[in-house]
Amino acid sequence: MPAHAFPRAVLFDLDGTLLDSAPDMVAAIDAMRAARGQPPMPLDQLRPHVSKGARAMVAAAFPHVDDAQRESWIPEFLGHYERELGRHGRLFDGVDAMLSALEAAGSTWGIVTNKPEYLARQLMPVLGWEQRCAVLIGGDTLARRKPDPLPLTVAAERIGIEPSQCIYVGDDERDIQAARAAGMPSVVALWGYRLDGDDPVAWQGDVMIETAGELVDAATWPVPR
Repeated sequence: MPAHAFPRAVLFDLDGTLLDSAPDMVAAIDAMRAARGQPPMPLDQLRPHVSKGARAMVAAAFPHVDDAQRESWIPEFLGHYERELGRHGRLFDGVDAMLSALEAAGSTWGIVTNKPEYLARQLMPVLGWEQRCAVLIGGDTLARRKPDPLPLTVAAERIGIEPSQCIYVGDDERDIQAARAAGMPSVVALWGYRLDGDDPVAWQGDVMIETAGELVDAATWPVPR
């Protein structure tokens, strides 16, 4: 494949990579806090935890509650989040142009997320992606989730392309670990959600990109192995 061609296929993480879903999740947390007589939390305080999942969000919002109690609140959080789904979040800047550039080049793209599949699927019509997204794997679709490589290898199988010919794009260390284990080149999405202690350089992704808009240029993508 020429060095400056778009990849044949790209798989994306969802929250923190394609979608700035933090406002939806914070609305769900605030509903939980209101039910317990607590004030809303600042978006900036919760935003870094979004890519870590529901349990990390609940833990950040209720740090003085024990693990067992917080675990019992996960269904409540997911219920609130389902009601807020797609109401406050938006695509990150440059994502729509990036996806359009991939499609114009004949590339296939899909989503591999740790979000429960039923929630991710509900977002597809909201975003207008029902026909555009070629494959969707959620955190509960298979027996294992990221950082295990299984979701990525199954997604590649479903679109009929070898993992080595796909690129995976994500904003969390687990994304890059899963890609490496799947033999899939990776892009670290630096525009996503990170905790202060996260060091994306140490994740050893193939390339690190500051904004999604940079990926409209074929030369910015890693070359499949």
